[in-house]
Amino acid sequence: MKFGYARVSKLEQNLDLQKDALSIAGCEDIIVDEISGSKTERPGLNKLFDKMRSGDTLIVWRLDRLGRSLQHLIELINKLNQKGIIFKSLTENIETQTNNGKLVFNIFASLAEFEKNLIRERTMAGLSAARLRGRIGGRPKINPSKIDAAIQLYNKKELTVEQICKVINISRGTIYKYI
Repeated sequence: MKFGYARVSKLEQNLDLQKDALSIAGCEDIIVDEISGSKTERPGLNKLFDKMRSGDTLIVWRLDRLGRSLQHLIELINKLNQKGIIFKSLTENIETQTNNGKLVFNIFASLAEFEKNLIRERTMAGLSAARLRGRIGGRPKINPSKIDAAIQLYNKKELTVEQICKVINISRGTIYKYI
């Protein structure tokens, strides 16, 4: 049986492209996860591993939909191989049933890891450069007296939360965080 696996990182991303490609590839069952690629625990993928049997095929639209780190991808492919399950990636034209497919998988996985590390290095360099210019990242620190004042106003029940936000100059989320 052919199983498809589709994943998006954010809820606002669309799965249609992946699902259409998997359907065209002959997938009889398509399982979806809406979770970051950096998360190794994925409910949909776990469900797939429970369903699949030796001789089945797992198909993904692109290699990075299955996993983002080289180590995670290799672990998943090894797990599939141990269960006798074939893996195919449509975009990269990888099929782990063949020796060439195994070689291509390892090359693409290495390139994906390399790209991820480059992005991380650029991000860290950018943050470092910003710090040298005096830019401090993260959320601004809130004066504890503002928090106390907001809580007192909230407890008096004379103003709405929106009014308290305007008076104290803090966000609605911040107020709810402390009350």
